[in-house]
Parts: sequence; structure tokens; C-alpha cells
Amino acid sequence: MAIFRQYIAPLLVVLVFIVALVAVSARIFLPSDMAAPAPIEEVGMVTGDR
Repeated sequence: MAIFRQYIAPLLVVLVFIVALVAVSARIFLPSDMAAPAPIEEVGMVTGDR
């Protein structure tokens, strides 16, 4: 259990941080129209008799 606490758990935390950092930093290299937030479309209620 000590090996997990000393080596594996910190490694997992660092790996998750690096993956999140890469995902956020990737927006720099996207074209400007793709880096913007996604547009929100109004979705109407679909009504139908079943």
C-alpha cells in the first residue's frame, strides 16, 4: 500500500494534470472560428402521439 501512496497515486495525479493542460492548451492552435464556444440552438419540444 505504501508503494501506491508514494509512487502510483502521485503519478496518476500528475498525468491527469498534464492531460488537462494539453487539452486546454490545444485551443491555441485551433482556427479562431473553432476555438469559440459552441453556439447554442433553441430546441423545440417534439410532440407526437405514440
